[in-house]
Amino acid sequence: MTLAGPATESPQTALRLVEDLRRRFEQAGVASPESDARALVCGILGIDLTRLVLDTEIRPDAATMRRIADAADRRCRREPVHRILGKRFFYGLELTLSEETLEPRPDTETLVEAALRSVLAAVQRKGHCSILDLGTGTGAIGLALMSEVGAAHVVATDIAGPALETAAANARALGFDDRFRTILSDWFENVEGVFDVIVSNPPYIRTADIAGLAPEVRLHDPRAALDGGADGLDAYRVVSGEAADYLDSEGRIVIETGYDQHLQIIALFEQSGYVCESREKDLGGNDRVLAFTHV
Repeated sequence: MTLAGPATESPQTALRLVEDLRRRFEQAGVASPESDARALVCGILGIDLTRLVLDTEIRPDAATMRRIADAADRRCRREPVHRILGKRFFYGLELTLSEETLEPRPDTETLVEAALRSVLAAVQRKGHCSILDLGTGTGAIGLALMSEVGAAHVVATDIAGPALETAAANARALGFDDRFRTILSDWFENVEGVFDVIVSNPPYIRTADIAGLAPEVRLHDPRAALDGGADGLDAYRVVSGEAADYLDSEGRIVIETGYDQHLQIIALFEQSGYVCESREKDLGGNDRVLAFTHV
């Protein structure tokens, strides 16, 4: 890739780089060319958007130009911006990503907000709150809840050991490692104890629909974090069928769903003796989160 000219001969300003990348991303069919260009340049330079706009004379050196050029090539091959940068902000927390972790999306912050109410209620009752984060990935959900509630403790599970290593590293970086414990477990397989709140963003995409996903998702998010089985509901059958043994009598399950799955998932949980306490929509107005109590 060439930008406006050889980096060693004619250093460009950061703003000019953003414009060059925006045009190239547009030509490559990238969905959000301008924001992606800004994110890549700012991320590699280690600056925020305010400085990018106000400091018009930032000129990356030759080595940084090569890094930006390589990153731009990767984005044109449809690798997501935050995968390229290796990190993403979620609920105000900077989280490291890895190949084995799902990239946390803003819509999942709806789950955090919904679960936070239950966490705070448990703290009010007991003075503390124990949280089970099933399929934790980067640790995003559990860590976000811990960032808001100092009396919250999280047990985080995943079937992928490298994902747990990433989650544990994120907890250490945030200073939460004394309240965050990881367990290698296929759902509840190796879990012990009873929890006040169980949270999860499980795989819920129908197997047949995965081939039609955007390449940013299909090629770069781990398949195990996407594939919910033939009808997308495999994980919900497991959670609804087994969670009661691990849930406090006044506890809550707060779980993310696909946009068109609420009624089916509510029916599954009702068959196992749960009552749907709330239904939440995401930032786009789509059904996204369900909260259940057991009766």
